[in-house]
Amino acid sequence: MSRVHSLPSRRRLFGLLAVVTASGITAATVFVMSNQANAVSAPAGGACADVHVITARASTERAGEGITATMVSRIVNGSDQTVSRASVDYPATLTDYARSSAQGVTTLKAQLTTQVQQCPNQKIVLAGYSQGAHVVLDVLGGGGGVGLGAATPPVPAAVADRVTAVATFGDPRHVVGQPFDEGTSTRDGRFPRSAAQLRVLAGFADRIQSFCDSRDTFCDSGASTIVHLTYMNRYSATAADFVLGKVGG
Repeated sequence: MSRVHSLPSRRRLFGLLAVVTASGITAATVFVMSNQANAVSAPAGGACADVHVITARASTERAGEGITATMVSRIVNGSDQTVSRASVDYPATLTDYARSSAQGVTTLKAQLTTQVQQCPNQKIVLAGYSQGAHVVLDVLGGGGGVGLGAATPPVPAAVADRVTAVATFGDPRHVVGQPFDEGTSTRDGRFPRSAAQLRVLAGFADRIQSFCDSRDTFCDSGASTIVHLTYMNRYSATAADFVLGKVGG
């Protein structure tokens, strides 16, 4: 059983991407049993849960799910199915952001591919916050460019097709006007995606909710880090309900 031991701290603010500190949850997959009466615990002994949630944390958060654990717990507690959860083991650093995010993309591609091979009938959910949102959507749409290094291809379609729902928050690669955009943003982020990358992501539009609000320093090129740090306050329930609708409750 996984348990979140402390609420996220918002005291550490850095100058490139959001800094959020939440309680650590191990990067290895953990099975969760909800306290709600309708929840079902994930099977033991290595069996595949019905739904598997993989989270990529924000910059400088300790290894684990980070602040996005709030939404993941809502999904677990609201589901009638068995749910397993895991996180992406990547640096999530600011000091070498391009390399850190690229490593996150590589790691998540491998993690997602392995999960699909081991549990081919599983419904997979991807979630990411800030740099983690960047990582998640680069896996599906392709990465690189705009000061982030050479372009990289998306994960193969046979793997991507197993992703049932995606929820991201404060993606620095946000581009306005996309069919999966949510929130009040009117400007592109710090590292906007290319037209080719956006075309690939458009193929997943009905499976993605990507939240970005006006004045967010990183996804909207604004001046408010506080907006960037508080998506769970505004959209945790909305995103969890979206995911639950996609996985079938």
